[in-house]
Amino acid sequence: MPEAPEMQVVAEFLNSNLPGKTVLDAAVLKPSVVRSLSGSLDEDMTGRTFESVRRRGKFLLLGLSGERHVVINPKLTGGLQHCPSKTRVQKRTCVRMKLEGGVDLRYTDDRQMGQFYYVGSGQVEDVPGLAEQGPDVLDVFSFEEFTERLKGFHGEIKGVLTRGRVISGIGNAYADEILFDAMVYPFKRRKALSEDELRRIYRSSRLVIEDSARQVRERMDERIDHKIRDFLRVHNRGGEPCPRCGGKITELRANQRITSYCRRCQPGMLLKN
Repeated sequence: MPEAPEMQVVAEFLNSNLPGKTVLDAAVLKPSVVRSLSGSLDEDMTGRTFESVRRRGKFLLLGLSGERHVVINPKLTGGLQHCPSKTRVQKRTCVRMKLEGGVDLRYTDDRQMGQFYYVGSGQVEDVPGLAEQGPDVLDVFSFEEFTERLKGFHGEIKGVLTRGRVISGIGNAYADEILFDAMVYPFKRRKALSEDELRRIYRSSRLVIEDSARQVRERMDERIDHKIRDFLRVHNRGGEPCPRCGGKITELRANQRITSYCRRCQPGMLLKN
């Protein structure tokens, strides 16, 4: 799942390459991912010019002339490809936008789990999940605001972080990284967290995402569809040595999600936390 670091770098790249480019042709190749609230995307988008690019959590918002917007929620398997128009169209391509200058912007999705919305300006906040998000993980917000937003949640802290209502932009992989950096047990209940643990999570959230975005930015180049995560310290590294203490990283799988953590650095009990 693309999370804040990848989405931030993609947004930066597109902001340097999209504004001012006109859509010469648009085609929906896999309709299951498209939600259009402004008529037929194929017809309505053609001739419009990209004007803006911004990110909100794990959503990407592309502004077009004539008060139209593309809102992309890639979820688990979605992504964007910016490539020469002559590049072979992959089977996972769901939407293809041919732009002036001989380049394409394509939305790809292996399992068609993401969502590609085409909406008018007044409909942006109607996109499911967008309006309910908390402040972005890279926004400036106080520790007091962070703890205040946490009050309505009682579950395990990893699940709370990934829901997006306390902080947006954090998914499964980076929740593992943040909690490892903060040395907090991922299954600990929110109410059981000490103030010191909360402060560590608050601090690590921004530091981990900023550092990860820097590493992705340095290595992604123009391949915005390329997933770079080999620098992660614990996520998906079950059985490997912990980079902090040398112990073995524990990996648990449930509901198609991986949780990776160090039992020594992040002690806790699954049943009694």
